[in-house]
Amino acid sequence: MYFVYILLCGDGSLYTGITNNLERRFEAHKNGKGGHYTRARKVVKFVYTEEHSSRSLALKREAEIKSWKKEDKLILIKYGANKADRCL
Repeated sequence: MYFVYILLCGDGSLYTGITNNLERRFEAHKNGKGGHYTRARKVVKFVYTEEHSSRSLALKREAEIKSWKKEDKLILIKYGANKADRCL
């Protein structure tokens, strides 16, 4: 299984990524080994996750979410995938 996730960063920004192990990936972000963006902004917590059966599907969904405005990501976080997709 692969997961698409959104992290809340210390500056209030959102970071979207994929992983096959949420706990390990969060620790990597938290310890400054998760990527340049989160290293500079300090991760706070996961605010959204969704599960996918393949890496390919997760990458496509990650790209879709990354193309959205922050307001659209906040709708997804608040209402989840089913309701958010109807709203967007």
